[in-house]
Parts: sequence; C-alpha cells; structure tokens
Amino acid sequence: MTLIVLITLRSESGFPDAKSALTLPETLVDGRFQLAQDLSDSEGQRIEDEAGAGYVKITDTVVGKYDLGGDESRGALLLSGMYGRFSNTVMPRENMLKGAGEGEGMTVAVGPKVFMQSGSPTVSCEVLKQDKSGTTLTYPVCAWADENTAAAVASITSETASQDPSNMDLRFYAKLTLQVRSEAVQPIG
Repeated sequence: MTLIVLITLRSESGFPDAKSALTLPETLVDGRFQLAQDLSDSEGQRIEDEAGAGYVKITDTVVGKYDLGGDESRGALLLSGMYGRFSNTVMPRENMLKGAGEGEGMTVAVGPKVFMQSGSPTVSCEVLKQDKSGTTLTYPVCAWADENTAAAVASITSETASQDPSNMDLRFYAKLTLQVRSEAVQPIG
C-alpha cells in the first residue's frame, strides 16, 4: 500500500516548480524588433490545443508579432508560446513545429533539425513554405521547451522569403531563438 502511494506522489511531483514566465517585451533581439501586435487573446487557445495533455500544466499563452525596425515591410518575427510546468520538454517543442507545418497553405520544405548548446534548452528548427494569395514565402521556424516555457519563433525577412529552403542557415536561427528566449523569459515574482 505504501508503495502505491509513493508511486502516485512521484507521478504528481513529476512537474517542476514554476519559476519562469514567457512575456512579450516591447522589443526583442537587442531592440531590432518592436512589438506590433499582442495576439495572445485571439491565438492563445490554438497553442494550448497543440500542446497536448498529460505532460503540461499551462498557466498562460502568449503570441506577439514584432516588426523589424518597427517596419513590417522590412521583416517580422512571430513569438508564440506558453508557460507553466512541463514534465516533458520534447513533446511541446515537437508539437509546436508540427502545428506550424500544418497551418493553411503551409508545407514543410526542410524537416526539423535539432540543435543543442550546453547550458541552454534544445532548439528544433524547420523551414516552411507558405502559399498565400498566389505568393510563396519561405521562412524558418524554431522552437524550444524547458521546464517552464515553450515557444516557437518564426522569422520572416525579404531575404528569407525568397531563399532556397535548403540554403537556410538553421543553426543561425536556433541561436536567434535562444536570444529571443533570453529576452522573453522572466523570473516569476
């Protein structure tokens, strides 16, 4: 009987303490991108639906669109994610990339590649092609998940929009994603 109780307690304690929150700062990437739209209310539920059940306890979701130099025509960065408590850091990262590739008019041009850097969470990146109103855009999407935060970062510039997907430097975008993480994740309290 005691063994059963210990197993039950261990399962419940499989979730880490909530120490960090995902935020939408006014600027990202050393001030290069300015927050243009907070889409958390309209897009947040989709993120919760993609997260999966059983290994996440979501506190809140955030979705923000950032413009390069405050000018959307120069480029944009989309940060969408959640924070709470995650007993599994692989599934949220994989599910976010899967969800991005299944959007309307989307195809995965280059499948997920995994990047690990000592002292940082694992980042996975893929290249998407989006057909919209007869125009095709190409851009990288990267995702991370740690014990308290998980997010996807999409970066679109005039340079990436027409780039050959196989020539996309996903290692660069994985590092960019970690920089976004360092600026958007804040301690709770």
